This record gives sequence, structure tokens and C-alpha cells, in this order.
Amino acid sequence: MQDDFKMLAQTFYGLEGVLAEELKSIGARDVKELNRAVSFKGDLGFMYKANFRLQTALNILCPVETFTFYNEDKFYKKVNHIEWENYFGLEKTFRVQAVTNRSSLSHSHYASLLCKDAIVDRYREKFDHQRPNVDSKNPDVPIFLHIDGDKASLYLNSSGAPLFKRGYKTERHEAPINEVLAAGILRLAGWPKPMDFWDPMCGSATFVIEAIMMAKNMPSGVVREEYGFMHWKNYDEKLWEKIKEVSLDKIEYFHNNFYASDLNANYVSVAKKHLKNAFLDDLVELKQADFLQPQNVESPRFIVTNPPYDKRIQANLPEMIERIGTLLKHDYPGAEAWFISPVGTVKKYIGLKQTKRKKLFQGKIECELTGYKMYAGSKKNNNDSE
Repeated sequence: MQDDFKMLAQTFYGLEGVLAEELKSIGARDVKELNRAVSFKGDLGFMYKANFRLQTALNILCPVETFTFYNEDKFYKKVNHIEWENYFGLEKTFRVQAVTNRSSLSHSHYASLLCKDAIVDRYREKFDHQRPNVDSKNPDVPIFLHIDGDKASLYLNSSGAPLFKRGYKTERHEAPINEVLAAGILRLAGWPKPMDFWDPMCGSATFVIEAIMMAKNMPSGVVREEYGFMHWKNYDEKLWEKIKEVSLDKIEYFHNNFYASDLNANYVSVAKKHLKNAFLDDLVELKQADFLQPQNVESPRFIVTNPPYDKRIQANLPEMIERIGTLLKHDYPGAEAWFISPVGTVKKYIGLKQTKRKKLFQGKIECELTGYKMYAGSKKNNNDSE
């Protein structure tokens, strides 16, 4: 792999812009937004840094080869001729994940199998019938294949497991928000700001943990122990340790307060464990509390939350959102409130003037991020419903 090369950072729909800005902030060059991805350039050390620091990337893909093909035989030969043995050894496991579009290899599963066979056969030819094994669940070396028409691009996934697997979530939660999505939502909402942060329906504490990481310039991988690039032949452990050391030295002090609460005692317990896993439990005031009950708040708060909206509470949702809107308007002057919810869920019932809207997805659910600003005194009318 050359000293300076083009990489691809994958992300969720709607987060391309914030990922591009995050990449620029850590020194990426030639940054270009794509569909659910951002391309950029850097060297091996920057690839390590991108994996360790980025909050809004799902994976960092490094190019192996791009080629054209006209039939299955040509595709097989092109893959088989790549010097895979220069990338990883026989003792490593691998997996090919394929995405196909408008191609003669129209079925992604078949394309991945054909690619896998070509790789395995090359090792057999080079190493007296020996071959690396395939691990479909937790491979040492994940390989990504993208086919568009007669063009195929092969990448090594330098992240290994997706980067949202930070390492601090160890407890199960019924409806957790993805860490990358949470970080993207915070950036879209304009965090960090000189305000106290609060997630009043904190669940597993994802928002507050990601908010602290962002405010303190803390690497997202500070708890994580393994990445895909550690299994490559060109892995430079000394360089990796240096990248980590420099990144950790850049952690900053952020003097504002962080709050998290939830009505569900079990969720509060989960949140407590996750905050402890992230070494952030001493920075957050965590308690069991009902968002619908007014609290004594001394300074404006930056509120970000993911209200429950599953089938079990659907009948009470309009009333809950309406009560939240009334509470915000009368009891939280100067606050900013942001909600991620299915399209129309909050906007329809909250009774506040929306300041920003962004379409996003939680899994397959089409959602929207909506923002509202509370005013005090003469600006109270700005909170009137639309």
C-alpha cells in the first residue's frame, strides 16, 4: 500500500456532510462527499488516526484494486491475479462482502462467493494447497467488493468490526440508538455549545457519552481494543501507538455540566454501566426521573433525546409529545431541544416552531431530526405553534 492513498469512509444516509467536516478537522485531504460515504486521502498513519478518532464513520475502506470485467471468468482471473499474500497471511481469516448494481453478477452473494474462490485458489497455488479460512461472523480481514456495471472495486476494511462498536456498550437495551448516528445527530444539531447537556430519556447513555467525547475532543476508539488493520502484514504497531498517544494528548477540558435521566430504573442501571465503561461516570449527573415533571434548572440546557415510539406506547405518544412541548415552553427558557423520531411524530404534536429539520434513518425506519429553541421574556411568542 503506497505512502499516500485514497480511502473511503462509510456512514449513514444524511451524515455525509458532517463526516466530511470531521475528516477535514483531523487533517484529511481531497475530501469529497459521496452517497453514504466520503472519500479522502492520507497515509498509513492517517488511516490509523481516522479509525481511532472519527465519530461519524462506520468503516474506513482502503483500496486494493479497481478493474473492468465482461464475464465471470474475467472477473475471477482479475481477482485471482491480485497479490493477496502481500496483504494478509495464511493464518488469518477473511470474508468478502459484496454490493452489486447493474451487473452481470447481479446477485451479491454469488459475487462474494466467486471473489472468495479466486482469493482462496491463489493461496492454494502459492502455498502448496494451503489456504486461509473464511469466518463469516468475525473475520480478521474483512474485504469489501463493490460492483457497478462492468466495474469492480475491491477494498480492505481497515476497521474490522464497524466503528460504532466503540467498546463501552456491554449491556442490552431494547431500542439503542447507533453510536455513529448519535454522533451525527449531535453534530447536525450544532453541538458542542457553551450550554449544559441533557438527555432526559437517556436509555443506554449513547447521546451523553458521544456528547462528552465530542466536547472534550476525545477519540471515539478510546475504549476499543481491536481494528482490522492490526491483522495486515504492513501493520506498524509503533506508529499505531504513536497515533494514539498524540490523539489522547489532544483531549480538552470542557467545563459545562452533563446530565442524563430516564424514567425506567433498568435503563438508568444500563446507562450507569456504560458511563463507567467509557470512564465518564464522574462527569455525568445520572438519575431516575420523569421528563414530564418540571425540574429546577439553573442554566439553559442543550437537550438531545430519542423518545420511545414503539407499538407498546403508540396510543399515548401524541399526549406525551404535547406535554413535552408545553413543559419546554414554560419551564426551560433558553433551552435548545432536539428529537430524533419517525417522520411527523414530534412535529405534529409538540406545538413549537421548528428551527431545523433533517431526514435520517434509524435502521429501516424513516426518521427526522427536529430542533426547537426556547426563548424567555419578550421572545416567548417565538415558541408558539406554527
